Amino acid sequence: MARATDAARPVAGGTDMRLIYPDVGDCRALIVDGNPTSRSILAQMLRQMGVGQVVQTSRALDARRALENRVFDIVLCDYHFDHSPMSGQDLLDDLRRAQLLPYSTVFVMVTGEASYKHVAEAAESALDSYLLKPHTATALEQRLLQARHRKKVLRSIFDAIEAGDFATAAALCKARFDAREQYWLYAARIGAELFIRQGDHDSARTLYEAVQAANALPWAKLGIARVELETGQLPQACRTLESLISEQPTYADAYDVMGRVQVEQGNIEAALETFRNATKITPHSVMRLQKQGMLAFYAGSGDEARESLDRAVRIGISSKLFDVQSLVMLAMLHFDKRDTKAFGRVYDNLKTAHEKRPESVRLKRFLNVGEVFKSLFERQIGECLGHVRRLAEDVRAEDFDFEAASNLLAVLARLRSTEVQIADAELWIGAVARRFCVSKAASDMMSKAVLGIEDYETLIREGHAGIMGMAEKAMTHSVTGSPAAAVKALMVKGAETLNAKLIELASLVLQRHAAKIADSGEQAAVIADLKRKYCSKGTQVALGGSASRAPGGLTIRSGTAEPVA
Repeated sequence: MARATDAARPVAGGTDMRLIYPDVGDCRALIVDGNPTSRSILAQMLRQMGVGQVVQTSRALDARRALENRVFDIVLCDYHFDHSPMSGQDLLDDLRRAQLLPYSTVFVMVTGEASYKHVAEAAESALDSYLLKPHTATALEQRLLQARHRKKVLRSIFDAIEAGDFATAAALCKARFDAREQYWLYAARIGAELFIRQGDHDSARTLYEAVQAANALPWAKLGIARVELETGQLPQACRTLESLISEQPTYADAYDVMGRVQVEQGNIEAALETFRNATKITPHSVMRLQKQGMLAFYAGSGDEARESLDRAVRIGISSKLFDVQSLVMLAMLHFDKRDTKAFGRVYDNLKTAHEKRPESVRLKRFLNVGEVFKSLFERQIGECLGHVRRLAEDVRAEDFDFEAASNLLAVLARLRSTEVQIADAELWIGAVARRFCVSKAASDMMSKAVLGIEDYETLIREGHAGIMGMAEKAMTHSVTGSPAAAVKALMVKGAETLNAKLIELASLVLQRHAAKIADSGEQAAVIADLKRKYCSKGTQVALGGSASRAPGGLTIRSGTAEPVA
């Protein structure tokens, strides 16, 4: 809920919603409350207001599944659920991180005195409103009218987002912020998120810093850290986050961003500890459990990885928040223990995931990993080799990303411990290293994937050194007055290795010295094609497919249903 400086103009209470919103009968509402009496009372109140469709559920997990598959105009969610560590706030956090809660949805948290402080703090950044127990029908109606009023005032922003016109939406947000018009604080947060999405980090930072100076809100400080991260200022981002976590030790979003900073710095152990703390705060967060498990996998903590990933499977495999990469890692971990029964369950889940989306290349690769180890368990060595070669033949494919590369390395390392001999293993590892050694962090992560096998680690270190050497040699040409030679060398080596660092450097040098290079236009076209094909897949260390979702970010997603209440 916004502070007084960002408050709504008064909205009359006790008014029949049907007089203000005649289409309220088309409105869909979801009530999430473990107490059947409370659910019944809330449902009755909504129906008396004219809400046409009311769905009830007693568990946050069931609510998450409902919200993943349908758009609701109103969600009334209790904060506390007996016999469940998952709170209403955990549900809201998961939905926001997975971009499953449209702006068009009014989310109201219902809370008792004991949890009021937590809900009031959360309302600053994510809620439309909160309702303190015991409450009256008039109080509920007032909250819904106020929330609906805010969405009506900001409708032009939401319409632009709905149309995918993020530039216009961001400009509208900034104009509202600059003029300090109604809901300027809420608009500032949306606008800053949109600016980050567009790569306009200066504008995003300006908004975050202005909000931080005026209100000192945690999400504004977190936004500053995200801008620092996105612009490569890792030490500054780390300091900002350390300060924020010290001030707000239960602000789980801050741990998400800190974990990403630490991964980018190559500090896997620190990132793992960060996500351990995050999962203690939100023990039912599927995404954080998966991050902890994946980091533990790379850190060589097999038992911890199995426990975290198994928990993620148990509570979230049917959820859209679940990343199937978790199953790939579990398959390898169960192979390490030679646990055929547990492996069989994971393999069946991998097969089911692929059957649901047979067109997905990513899921096909995942199933191939499972087939490698299934063949080994069944002593079908020929089949095993065939599956490995299918994994490796994509090393130069456009859609072969860091995740696929790490999985291939992890497979080859495990086969090394068996009687299966892969003649081309070192050739494949060298190709992977040349393509994905874009930073020390990426190289360190790949080294961890090969389980400490010395000659495999040597190939990765040599690949990293080779790429850095190529970059330095090319840049020497630029410094000594031969930018054309630098661009040519970087472009040729980039096309040869598919290394994003070399391709990006070629682009930067060309932009800086275009006037001095005769055929700069032709070279720009070639480099642009290389960037389109390979740079989006080779510039970040990612933990699973969900890593593309910005940690700590406000969701930029619109609903498919007309907001009615």
